[in-house]
Amino acid sequence: MSLLNLPFLLETRRNHALEHATLKILSPKYPAVPMGGHSNPTGYFIIGDVDVDDLRVAADEALERLRAGESDLAIHPGCGTNYATSGLLAGSLAWFGLSGKSAWHKKLWRIPFILPLVVLVWGLSKPLGPKLQAKVTTEANLGAMKIISVEKVRPALHRVITR
Repeated sequence: MSLLNLPFLLETRRNHALEHATLKILSPKYPAVPMGGHSNPTGYFIIGDVDVDDLRVAADEALERLRAGESDLAIHPGCGTNYATSGLLAGSLAWFGLSGKSAWHKKLWRIPFILPLVVLVWGLSKPLGPKLQAKVTTEANLGAMKIISVEKVRPALHRVITR
């Protein structure tokens, strides 16, 4: 059994895919509203000033379309996986380039060499985020998942509960 298929991880990955698909379907109706989400094994939160009924319709459509094979809906350009991947790779290169036992003022000469490399690695890492989403942080095959409820928790915060 793969670590990614442990029940709590698999459920979170499936909810993450459904969250992304929901946001992609909902976004055109609310183009000026900033939105985000957070997934866990029991469902996901949608952050944004949207109507709860519109959210329910989008979540139901997302479930149907993912089940129909539209796995591209599970990959979202605004996902934290994209930012974390690029930031981690670029930050690690910068840290590595500035590490060592030299005094800080002796490391300053390295910055003009390190900075372009960091920018290059940051740019080259951009395609890696969506690939990690597809293989690691989301699972577009939702299995027997059902949407149990969609509720407004407070203004601009909604909870979608799945099972």
